[in-house]
Amino acid sequence: MRIGIGYDIHRLITGRPLVLGGVEIPFDKGLDGHSDADVLLHALCDAILGAAGMGDIGQHFPDTDPAYKNISSVVLLSETWEMVRHQYPDILNIDSTIFAESPKILPFSDEMRKIIATTVSIDPGQVNIKATTAEGMGFIGKKEGIAAMCVVLIA
Repeated sequence: MRIGIGYDIHRLITGRPLVLGGVEIPFDKGLDGHSDADVLLHALCDAILGAAGMGDIGQHFPDTDPAYKNISSVVLLSETWEMVRHQYPDILNIDSTIFAESPKILPFSDEMRKIIATTVSIDPGQVNIKATTAEGMGFIGKKEGIAAMCVVLIA
């Protein structure tokens, strides 16, 4: 068994949809990035790659490559899992935390779990999504950005 940890953070900007866990969430801002900037799925990709000892998301899907411009992070997660699953075919569990002052994540977490589970071919019960605020402190607390952290256990 191998454990991986992933973390990602992006700035909130106007004029983009907010996508977290593959779900478009109604909000007045979205995350800035080369792809759809889905911090949850980027953190998960990094956790999976880290567990497999295969570097990070930036090595495999660089923001300098036009092929990844505005790409869905669900596609990136699928491609990440395809790279890893031949050597480590089982994801035993995924635990994640989204750090956001707003919007509220709970109403969307079941759909996120289903999208993640389907993408990596596991049961939604093996995916946990939590959310917390920064209590008004710092970058996240001032509603300037959203971050996510994931831990994954593969075998």
